[in-house]
Amino acid sequence: MKNILLASTSTLYKDSYLNYLMEPLEAFFAASEQICFIPYARPGGVSYDDYTAKVSEVFKKIDKEVRGIHTYDSSEEAILSADAVFVGGGNTFVLLNTLYQYNLLPALRDRIFEGMPYLGTSAGSNLCGITMQTTNDMPIVYPPSFKTLGVVPFNINPHYLDPPPHLEHMGETRETRIQEFHTYHNLPVVGLREGSWLHVQKEEITLHGIPSARIFEQGKPAYEIASGSKIDYF
Repeated sequence: MKNILLASTSTLYKDSYLNYLMEPLEAFFAASEQICFIPYARPGGVSYDDYTAKVSEVFKKIDKEVRGIHTYDSSEEAILSADAVFVGGGNTFVLLNTLYQYNLLPALRDRIFEGMPYLGTSAGSNLCGITMQTTNDMPIVYPPSFKTLGVVPFNINPHYLDPPPHLEHMGETRETRIQEFHTYHNLPVVGLREGSWLHVQKEEITLHGIPSARIFEQGKPAYEIASGSKIDYF
C-alpha cells in the first residue's frame, strides 16, 4: 500500500524551494486536502514556525494546506489523522532524535504502510531507509538509535556527489565513505544525485528525474541506474 516520494533535495541550484518537484507533487498529493509537515530537521537552526511557513507558501501553488506537527495538541494524533505527511530536510541526527523523543516512529511507519502519502526531502528521505548511517550530516545530537523507518529495503545517500574530475585531491569522496560503511554493514545504498527522486508505489520503486543514481552493494563494484529504472531489493 506504500505511496512514498523520496527526493535528494528540496532545492536545485539557483532554483526556488521545491520548484523542480511541483508537477509530480501536484499529482502525488491530488487526493490530500491537508499536509502535515514535520519541521524537526531544522536546516540552519530555523524555527519550526518559520520552516512551516516557508513550506506552506510553496504548497499554496497547488492549493494544498500545510500544518506543522508542532501546532497539534498531540504529535502522534497529528500523524494518525493526517491526509499526508511531508518530512523536510535539514539535519538527520536532529530529526531522528526528535522523533525518538516523541515516540513517533511507530505511528509514522504504520501510516506509511497503510498507504498515506509520504514526501521526504534530504533528511526526510534518509528517514525512510533501514538506518540513517549514510547521511552527510554532522552528528550535533545523539539519537537513541540510528535505526530509522525501514520502509525501503536500503539506505539512501541524498545529495550524492561525484568527485570533480579537475581536482587531484578533495579528501574522502562520497563513494569512499559509502565503501567504509560497507566494511561494517551489508545494506545496499542508493546515491541520489540532485534533481532525482524515488517513487515507491506498493512494493515498486522507480527512479525519476534527470540524473542517474549510483548503487552500492557490499563486495561489488558500484554501478549506475538510469532515470525510469526500477530498484528491486524486496
